[in-house]
Amino acid sequence: MADYNNHSGKKKVAILIEQSVEDAEFTVPYNGLKQAGIEVVVLGSRMNEKYKGKRGKLSIQADGTTTEAIAAEFDAVIIPGGMAPDKMRRNPNTVRFVQEAIQQGKLVASVCHGPQVLIEGDLLRGKQATGFIAIAKDMINAGAKYIDEPVVVDGNLITSREPGDLPIFTTAILSRLGYGGKDAALPNEKDTSAEWWKLGDAWGGSTKGEITKGLNNALAGERYSLEAFENYLQKESDNEVNSVFQEIIANKQRHIEKLETYLERLGEKPSLGANIANQYAKVKSAMTGSDDIYQLRSALGDVQTGIGDIGNLSAMFTDPVATAIFKEIYHDLLKYEQQLAQLYRARVVAQIQPPKPTTGAAVSM
Repeated sequence: MADYNNHSGKKKVAILIEQSVEDAEFTVPYNGLKQAGIEVVVLGSRMNEKYKGKRGKLSIQADGTTTEAIAAEFDAVIIPGGMAPDKMRRNPNTVRFVQEAIQQGKLVASVCHGPQVLIEGDLLRGKQATGFIAIAKDMINAGAKYIDEPVVVDGNLITSREPGDLPIFTTAILSRLGYGGKDAALPNEKDTSAEWWKLGDAWGGSTKGEITKGLNNALAGERYSLEAFENYLQKESDNEVNSVFQEIIANKQRHIEKLETYLERLGEKPSLGANIANQYAKVKSAMTGSDDIYQLRSALGDVQTGIGDIGNLSAMFTDPVATAIFKEIYHDLLKYEQQLAQLYRARVVAQIQPPKPTTGAAVSM
């Protein structure tokens, strides 16, 4: 059995682990706490098991398990996300350990899908909390007041939504464990102007190069889409569809400006791929017919491809600013997908419905 007794007087934090954890959601708080001189104990479900992250970057052995761990010996418990919490919640020992930590007033911090463990332990009732948007309704049904913010603190509970929040999430944990202030040079967790990506990078999250690559991927997608929709607009004869295409074009122009501005702020420039992305759209549009329904379906396909691509980017980087831009693009695309799908279905239905009989026409016997 592992010995968790704290003989050093240092703060001691348990971080939970399971297979398919979101790599950065384990790594960033783990490194942030370690660098602050805090003792970190990794607790899994089983002895002698190597735990791997869902992105393949993390591989770590646990120090012990939640079965023998005693909450009273820790100052805080951290629950990272990914697919791990779905496994954690099925382990009654893990749920009991987190329940005891909450009941004893220990700091409990969860990110992304981490609140699934809190739901299982019935620990969200009456609490202000956040988590990954996909489990927002689950959290509300469990009695939480869901707040869509990078970090939400309610008493001894700290919650965050996604990898982009990790530098802020980790800072919130460190400051409440007494590590903060001018000497530590940590920003205030509410400071939106702070260069949070630098902390994320320092704690093993996304590097500047990785963030730049992600921004350029998004920029390439938006430039491609802008060119594609400008071409669709030229061929479209339906005023209602034209109106949506024009709105999408203006939206893409705003996104491109935001992405370019942030790249500039990072001291970077658009990549060659981002600069020539519109050329691919020109080639594709030259091959696209002018049939309105076919074109509407092509436009819908472009939007759906964008949703998949930008959805992946939204969950990849430990940079709040880049993540916020990606999420804005994602939510706008979801809106336009619904509008285009509605127009497409209406036109298909109009084509397949038989013509109504003329009023007053003679009926043959």
